[in-house]
Amino acid sequence: MADKDVVQALEESFRKFAMHGDTKATGNEMSGKNFAKLCKDCKIIDGKNITTTDVDISFSKSKDRSSRLISFHQFQNALQDLSRKRFHGHEEEQALEEIQKLVAGKFPIISGVTKTVSDGAVKRLTDSTKYTGQHRGRFDENGKGKGKAGREDVPTNSGYVSAYKGRGTYDKKVKEDN
Repeated sequence: MADKDVVQALEESFRKFAMHGDTKATGNEMSGKNFAKLCKDCKIIDGKNITTTDVDISFSKSKDRSSRLISFHQFQNALQDLSRKRFHGHEEEQALEEIQKLVAGKFPIISGVTKTVSDGAVKRLTDSTKYTGQHRGRFDENGKGKGKAGREDVPTNSGYVSAYKGRGTYDKKVKEDN
């Protein structure tokens, strides 16, 4: 059996991967999608001995029939099943230790996140120093937006119609008409 530190590191990795991408997840159970991500990120899937299909089969074997999630204990069983295939030349306990080393202490890799574009047209269009006319007044000398203070006509919401420019002229018009 693995020592206490390895089991704690495995459980920490299990919780991190179980909660990855799911705001409602508690970290006590892991989905098949997150198990496949764990296997990919921890390099359990090597393309020769272990493929994504092997990972899905191992997950299905380890979970309860009616469930879509696995607990930490079932996770350990799935890793044991995969260790036999991944390290087929080793003894069973040594293979399990090797696969636990691959997983212990690992966290989800966030890849494919969209990066901001700052070249060509985007840079030219978002450079506030090149703005002219009315839009120039909406930014300070450092290029930071002034918000509502940068607008010339800030609505006061005090008239019959918001932003009415002839505010206070109604009484004058009524007197002139009479």
